[in-house]
Amino acid sequence: MIDYVPIKQTLFDRCQQYVEQRIETAKTAMEAAQSAANEESKSSAGDKYETGRAMAQIERDRHAQQLAEAHKLQQELSRIDVGKTYSIVQPGSLVITSQGNYFIAISAGKLTVDQTDYFAVSAASPIAVRLSHAKPNDEVVFNGKPIRIVEIR
Repeated sequence: MIDYVPIKQTLFDRCQQYVEQRIETAKTAMEAAQSAANEESKSSAGDKYETGRAMAQIERDRHAQQLAEAHKLQQELSRIDVGKTYSIVQPGSLVITSQGNYFIAISAGKLTVDQTDYFAVSAASPIAVRLSHAKPNDEVVFNGKPIRIVEIR
C-alpha cells in the first residue's frame, strides 16, 4: 500500500508555492501600476494626464483584486490538514479514480509527483462537486463518462 501522506504534503507545498507566486506577482504589478500613476506628469493636454492616471489606477485596482483572490486561496489552503486520511471526498482529500488523481484543495492545475499526475482542484470545481461525499468504489458520471473512485486518502 502506498503512503500518501508524503505525496499529499508535496502537493500541498506546491499549491502553497503557486499561491505565494500569485501574491508576489500581484504585489509587484500593483506597485508598478502605482508608480506609473505617480510618475504621470501633467502635460499641456490636461485630459491626457487624467486619462493616463485613470488607466494606471484601473490597472492597480485589477492587480489588487488578483491579490485579494490569492489571499482567499491562501485561506483555503490553511484549512487543509494533509496528515488526515479521509473516508469521503472533501477538501484536503487525495482522490484516486479510474480517470485520474485529484487533490481537493485549490485550482492549481496539473502537478506531477514521482512520475504520477495529480490535478489540484478547488472544492467548488465541477469535478470536485461531482465527487463530493463519494466513497471508495462509488461511481459517478462526469461529462458523460463513468468515474470509479478507487481510493481516498
